[in-house]
Amino acid sequence: MRFMHDHVAAEPARAEVDAQAGWLLLEFGTPWCGHCQAAQPALQAFVDAHDLPHWKIEDGKGKLLGRSFQVKLWPTVILLRDGKEVARVVRPVNVADLATLQSALPD
Repeated sequence: MRFMHDHVAAEPARAEVDAQAGWLLLEFGTPWCGHCQAAQPALQAFVDAHDLPHWKIEDGKGKLLGRSFQVKLWPTVILLRDGKEVARVVRPVNVADLATLQSALPD
């Protein structure tokens, strides 16, 4: 399974994210965020449907990775291809809210 259920408290370095080959879905948020919790069913369905690697990163004060992606609200979900951002969605609630990510993926 590629969907990550728990946040990673020790964020990876930006260079590690940038070096990832292929598709990667980054999710920034916190375990206690209500918006983050509400987004989980839609995000899991999306990740499972597209067999995407998913990194759930705990964000907050002093977290450099989120700042490097200019994350301001949670959850912020960023689709990367070969380390480059191709699409972003902020505070999705259902699968329809992920249409921007869907349209960035190949058919």
